[in-house]
Amino acid sequence: MPGPEDQPVAAPAVAPDGTTTVELDPASLRALITTGELEIMGRIPWASNATLLARVTMPGDDGLSGLVIYKPERGERPLWDFPPGLYQREVAAYEVSEALGWGLVPPTVARDGPAGMGSVQLFVRCQDNITAFDLIGSEHPAMPAVAAFDVVTNNADRKGGHTLLDPDGRVWAIDHGVCFSDEPKLRTVIWDFAGEPVPDDLLADVRRLADQVIGGKLGRRLGELLSGRELRALRKRALSLAETGTFPQPTGGRPYPWPLI
Repeated sequence: MPGPEDQPVAAPAVAPDGTTTVELDPASLRALITTGELEIMGRIPWASNATLLARVTMPGDDGLSGLVIYKPERGERPLWDFPPGLYQREVAAYEVSEALGWGLVPPTVARDGPAGMGSVQLFVRCQDNITAFDLIGSEHPAMPAVAAFDVVTNNADRKGGHTLLDPDGRVWAIDHGVCFSDEPKLRTVIWDFAGEPVPDDLLADVRRLADQVIGGKLGRRLGELLSGRELRALRKRALSLAETGTFPQPTGGRPYPWPLI
């Protein structure tokens, strides 16, 4: 699977004239969503937690701006099985996606904003009414990676609407606030690959991730977002997937999220 450097994010920013779109390099894009001024434009009404559409604008003469999704901690509903600070798991999912080299999760950072600390993620323009079910049905080549990503991150809520197809045909995976539990919680609509071999290139990436999760630069970044137990569980899941080489089968409990979309 091509790495994120082969999949540029098209036109994420708008120049000061308000009409010209600009494609930013990864460093400039990260600077925009990390240090730009946030202006809340509205709330995504169907989200279970406070999910805000915002405009981020670079200060100074550059004046570049773009759209982001801002999820402040103060807007999170308490959960019995996850501690407060779900926004940190959104950031951890991005870090893992980048470490794998899959570029599935839109650029995401943790930062302060008008409603306090939260995650800020690049807004992805997507094709309407395209879900994971459509992408699997069309055999989009990114879907095995999404399925493997959910296994590794222990995604407890991969609904059909949590995979997006942008106008360039690239698949993005969003909404990772309930990932990385140290207890088995995989709930996903993507069971189509169950029992099938994981592609060799994905397995090589997963093995490499397992070596990086504890210690090193990635381990330090994830250690600021997840507990030690969660990091060890993440490494264990990566090693298990690499060793078995096959996508897992649904187990007891609740293997599907609700609602499905």
